[in-house]
Amino acid sequence: MARTPTGTSDRGNPRGERPGNPRGERGSRREREGGGKAPGRDGGRDRGEREEELVDKLVHINRVAKVVKGGRRFAFAALVLVGDNKGRVGYGSGKAREVPEAIRKATDAAKRNMIRFPLREGRTLHHDLYGRFGAGKVILRAAPAGTGIIAGGPMRAVFETMGIQDIVAKSVGSNNPHNMVKATFAALQTMTSPRAVAAKRGKKVGDIIGRREEGAAAAASKEA
Repeated sequence: MARTPTGTSDRGNPRGERPGNPRGERGSRREREGGGKAPGRDGGRDRGEREEELVDKLVHINRVAKVVKGGRRFAFAALVLVGDNKGRVGYGSGKAREVPEAIRKATDAAKRNMIRFPLREGRTLHHDLYGRFGAGKVILRAAPAGTGIIAGGPMRAVFETMGIQDIVAKSVGSNNPHNMVKATFAALQTMTSPRAVAAKRGKKVGDIIGRREEGAAAAASKEA
């Protein structure tokens, strides 16, 4: 009498595939368990909205030519500023063989290096500043409402992306865009707000602002 096999035969399934699940249609584990496709990460929409609010400005593009056998090979370096018009701004540089790729790299670098600076009434600086980087030297002065942005070149781009509305700035050193931008950031990083000063000295913000207003009034009376 022939013996009946207890297991299943692999003759009709040489690759060891599961019944009802042919090769190439396995899907993810979540789909096999009946959970459907994996949902997107939480906050993905918020992240996209934040990126849409950012403003970027192209400051400078430098073209470099390398002489090789058979001709010249060009490369491009871009300097880009990115800000949210609410006190956050960053700069970045990128290099590539094509201009769009260099701008994309610079924009990504600027987004990663964004810094928040305190603003007075959301429109100007809290006090006058001086910054230096290499041969670049800049002087930044707070201005009353209605003054506008009195600055040129790369400094204007920094203030526009940052959201400053009233400021007077002057570059007294190198006119290299990279040095001017870095000198401007060096000056902005030395700015302190009345809230920070009050917390450091253990006083109220009203005491700090009151003394500043009294000093301004005294200076105005002396000039008169």
